Amino acid sequence: MPVVTLLPSDSPRARRLDESHVRKLAESGQDFEPIVVHRPTMRVIDGTHRLAATRLRGHREIAVRFFDGDEADAYVLSVQLNVSHGLPLTRAERRQAAIRILGFHPHWSDRAIAERTGLSGKTVGKLRGSASAEIPHSHTRVGRDGTVRPLNNAEGRRIAAALLTAAPETSLRELARRSGLSTATARDVRDRLRRGQDPVPERQRQVVRPASRRPDTPPRVPGRPALRKLAQDPSLTATEPGRLLLRALFTTELTPDQWQRIVAALPEHRVPLVRTLAARRAAEWNALADALARPAKNAAA
Repeated sequence: MPVVTLLPSDSPRARRLDESHVRKLAESGQDFEPIVVHRPTMRVIDGTHRLAATRLRGHREIAVRFFDGDEADAYVLSVQLNVSHGLPLTRAERRQAAIRILGFHPHWSDRAIAERTGLSGKTVGKLRGSASAEIPHSHTRVGRDGTVRPLNNAEGRRIAAALLTAAPETSLRELARRSGLSTATARDVRDRLRRGQDPVPERQRQVVRPASRRPDTPPRVPGRPALRKLAQDPSLTATEPGRLLLRALFTTELTPDQWQRIVAALPEHRVPLVRTLAARRAAEWNALADALARPAKNAAA
């Protein structure tokens, strides 16, 4: 790639170039690993010093590897690569990088950001708190394993409790997957139900309600009384298809506010895929409603 076509990096470094490091690389005589370039902008993601050393040698071309993500992800990759090799980032540079990544991805967990910036999860948590006014609020966190979990898992606990009510034999792993909880939390929900306790600990039930809602008015979930009736019907709970239907109904029974929070917290790059999946699910439910309407029409005829 011609060096003249490449633009300066959006670097996490306070000082873009260390001239002594550039001279050291240029005089080393070694061949350089390909630098990483953001294809949409032609900005260098990783390899600024190697590019400068190549120019100092008088070379007109350099080997590159392209990255095709968006600019935010290009910056995250730049931080991650600069932390793992080359001229080390200072602690101050890594802290500043973490604050910027929190702005891009507020839904990422502290540990996920720590892993990319070379900081501790505790440090990232403090940075999140001190810069909270600059960071968009998210009701969920995405962990290092890619699992999305709510900050307050009360809703997940209630979903898990409903699933266990409908299908007590559900495994902990399946329960955790469907409710968005960890396996340990799913086990705690199951144990609480067995002891006849509320699946949500008292400290998590004491939440501040929005000012627009009277304190003694619980959030209304459309259709919830009807679902309770279905969950108590042995003709459904005694069969696998019936339990499957109850699980599907309970896991998608959310309030309008909850749906709005999901929309607000969804990463922009995942919107098209989620929109496609939501439309597909809607079509499947409509098909079920149509299929159930046909026997009723036939009976009326």
